[in-house]
Amino acid sequence: MGSLRCYFFSLQLCVLLLLNGTHYSFSFVQTQSLCHDEERFALLQFKVSFTILKSASLDPFAYPKVASWAQEGDHQRTNCCSWDGVECHEESGHVIGLDLSSSCLYGSIDSSSSLFQLVHLQILDLSDNHFNFSEIPSRLGHDLVSLRYLNLSISSFSGQVPSEISYLSKLSILDLSSTYNLVTSTNLLALNKATFRSLVQNLTFIQQLHLSSVDIVSTVPRILANASSLNSLRFERCSLYGKFPAGIFHLPNLQVLDLAYNQELTGYFPEDLNRTSALIILNVGSTNFSGHLPASIGDLRSLNILNLAFCNFYPHVPSSLGNLTQLNFLNLSFFYDHSYNYFDVSRNNQISDSWSWIGKLTKLYSLALAYTYFNGEFPCILANLTQLSVLNLGYNQITGQIPSCLTNLTQLTALVLQFNNLQGPIPSSLFQHKHLEYLSLQSNNLSGLVQFDEFSKLENLRVLRLSFNKLSVQFYTGLSVIPPKLEVLGLGSCNLTEFPEFLKYSSELVELDLSDNNIHGQIPRWTWNSTTENLLFLNLSHNFITGFDQNDSLLHILPWQNLFLFELRSNRLQGSLPIPPPSIGFYSVANNDYTGEIPSSFCNLSYLGILDLSNNNLSGMLPQCFGNFSALEILKLQNNSFHGDIPQMCSSEDNPLKMLDLSNNHIQGKLPRSMANCRQLEFLDFGNNQITDIFPSWAGALPVLRVLILGNNRFHGIIGKPATNHDFQNLCIIDLSNNSFTSWFPSDYLEGWNCMKRSVDEDKQAYFQYTFIVYSYALYHYDYSITIFSKGVELKFTKTPYLLRSIDLSSNRFQGGIPSQIGNLRGLHLLNLSNNTLTGFIPLSLGNLTDLESLDLSQNQLSGKIPSNLVQLTFLAYFNVSHNHLRGPIPQGQQFATFQEDSYEGNSGLCGGPLPEKCDGSESSATKPPSMTEVDEDSGVEIELDWFVVLPGVVSGLVVGVVAGNFWTAKHDWFVKTFSRRKQSLRKRRRGDRPRSW
Repeated sequence: MGSLRCYFFSLQLCVLLLLNGTHYSFSFVQTQSLCHDEERFALLQFKVSFTILKSASLDPFAYPKVASWAQEGDHQRTNCCSWDGVECHEESGHVIGLDLSSSCLYGSIDSSSSLFQLVHLQILDLSDNHFNFSEIPSRLGHDLVSLRYLNLSISSFSGQVPSEISYLSKLSILDLSSTYNLVTSTNLLALNKATFRSLVQNLTFIQQLHLSSVDIVSTVPRILANASSLNSLRFERCSLYGKFPAGIFHLPNLQVLDLAYNQELTGYFPEDLNRTSALIILNVGSTNFSGHLPASIGDLRSLNILNLAFCNFYPHVPSSLGNLTQLNFLNLSFFYDHSYNYFDVSRNNQISDSWSWIGKLTKLYSLALAYTYFNGEFPCILANLTQLSVLNLGYNQITGQIPSCLTNLTQLTALVLQFNNLQGPIPSSLFQHKHLEYLSLQSNNLSGLVQFDEFSKLENLRVLRLSFNKLSVQFYTGLSVIPPKLEVLGLGSCNLTEFPEFLKYSSELVELDLSDNNIHGQIPRWTWNSTTENLLFLNLSHNFITGFDQNDSLLHILPWQNLFLFELRSNRLQGSLPIPPPSIGFYSVANNDYTGEIPSSFCNLSYLGILDLSNNNLSGMLPQCFGNFSALEILKLQNNSFHGDIPQMCSSEDNPLKMLDLSNNHIQGKLPRSMANCRQLEFLDFGNNQITDIFPSWAGALPVLRVLILGNNRFHGIIGKPATNHDFQNLCIIDLSNNSFTSWFPSDYLEGWNCMKRSVDEDKQAYFQYTFIVYSYALYHYDYSITIFSKGVELKFTKTPYLLRSIDLSSNRFQGGIPSQIGNLRGLHLLNLSNNTLTGFIPLSLGNLTDLESLDLSQNQLSGKIPSNLVQLTFLAYFNVSHNHLRGPIPQGQQFATFQEDSYEGNSGLCGGPLPEKCDGSESSATKPPSMTEVDEDSGVEIELDWFVVLPGVVSGLVVGVVAGNFWTAKHDWFVKTFSRRKQSLRKRRRGDRPRSW
């Protein structure tokens, strides 16, 4: 696994780390001073407190420096001042320096350690060892107050950094950089805000401050802008937030500034960046930095590394970047959109007036311009960059064929062209890149027959992605044609009909994607014989696989020992659920025919983040341990036959659960009140079960809840007043239909439903999705699906549009009038209040709902007239007011010309088309143009019509149509087609549905 470290997110990041790998150390001068006996014994005690373990250090050149330390022997061997890694003062003989970096030390350090007897230490370097997740001892700050240099980085310390560390006021170099756990997405070390501020305030001589991957959760103290001696500041992945002090950019000696992966950290680049700046490394990637990229950025002529990826800068790149001729690394990918989930490459944005300036950067080793609206044919000006090792142009609009000019890039090790519009075959010239290690061509329009054995010429190839083109990959049966070092293989949608036989020899594979092919039958035993230990990610979804070829004794146990992602949805799998290893983080077998109960061994999956068992035939009770999962973010169990109570979800307040779907089961009991702790919950669907409870008013405090579906259950009682004016403020979809609520219409909640007041959301995403990064920098989206019922029609969304706003309170016992405040919810698309006992008039304010596409008020006791201003609802495709007590003329024109007679039946007082009853002279069926004032029959007073809602409504509809794609395009045609279908059975299986998320 050691060879995979640089590939886990991207080869670009690997190059950044190589260029960025400044390891500060002191060259110790060996002296002939005699060391003090007590210090020699202290050093020997320190030595024997550890085990020597080669794997304890990451450095391939690591060796145990303490191995040469001897207690007995000649004078030279016992003089600790001559020992490897030890430095003594020339005059006093006291030990003042100890460098045991990369010394293969394994064990713990506690307060009793003999290390703290070396009170004269000025230099201490214990980096790159493994201290067994012990805490940094507080005695460090009490006893070693003479320290000027302290490096404990990458040494597997854990827990809180002691506050006593701030006592070391003489430090000029401090490096506590820790390790980020990729599985749990957490840092090992933490530094509380108070200690962080005290530390910064006391370090008046600080030159290098490195706290990367230490969880700080704080703003950046402004006092750092006064640290005139500071030359290196590394705060990568520290959970920093707030505004970064711009004055730090003006520090005269600053050479390294690394703030990457602090998504809540805001900031901007000053317009007057100093021409004399010493900056060599500037890394603000994956932060919330914004504003313009000033032309003065081109004055930072000492820069070697510039990373602005995944930020929120203004979408324009100054050509002055061409002045940075010393650059080795440049990453502008997604520099103006860090949402990770909105790849609208169809827009014709102009990011740069010209990209010709890139040709001047001839020292570049790595260039990443993903999602920068590169368009047209491949820019062969890049062929001038003959030193390029990494080139990433993914997520752009590059057309034409893969050009032959790429052969000029003879040093190329990584080529990423995924998600473009490239056409034609894969050229044979591509196989001349003998150094190529990473090749991603997925999601283009490449076509033709590919002889897979050609890739065996690329002997260094580790990552190969060809998925989702129009390619047909062919193999020679029986031949071992796989590149010998291949670790990632993506052949999704490559017209495969069987498992490639070369998988017998794929011992290095870490990720395998054979999804969306026509593979039939069982998974052969030889596919896992060679990958049992290494395989982490497996995607075989959307095939015709029926099971595993294995012995009965192992029938339900997955053979891969370290598997993290297991994706087999939409196949023909049967029997009991396969049991994954404890390492699993993503488990999806949706849309199969699995039966039986969830095995109890699932309770041991402490890393599980996504569990999707939906659309199977599973039964039994839900394991109560599901409420104890600390990493679970997505739980989809809908369309099975589970029964019993819901587990006590979110038993802890810091639970990451985002999506919970238990719909279409036989769940009973009440909603667990522990769910009030689900502070990150966005999507909650309990529809079509047997839950008996009152309205969950506690859910109003969930700050990001956007979807709440409780329809078709046994909820009852009144819906009282909200606890605050901000309850459910982000709720966009609510379904309480087919229950037994008996209260007056819940008008008190309307004012707080702010999401429904907006027709366009600030977020740019098109669908409700969970976005995550898989091995080797592949972004994947996991879609949220819902089913909404509106007056006998089933609306099924395999991808739920993020802009959808819907209210369904139908088939309850709500009473009283429809409040006029409902007209404030101007973002609504679907409104269903049918089959209640609502009385009074239809409020005139419904005419404000200019995005409304479906309005169902049928089966109530409404009276009065149909407001004529409803004609303004130009997107209204479904309208039903049947079986009420309405009277007067039916509005005419616009969408009302499309509604049939059954929309009005059961109202003896209505007249005009499409009804056969004609209106008399006093009630003409021809609707007059709406006047500036009209009587709101609900209130009995005159109100002024809002003429400004018409045009914004039309514009909003157009925006929705562009953003939401296949759902909102051709709105009227979609609704006519949708509403012409009959309601399907709530329990009917739809095996043919194939929601895409890969």
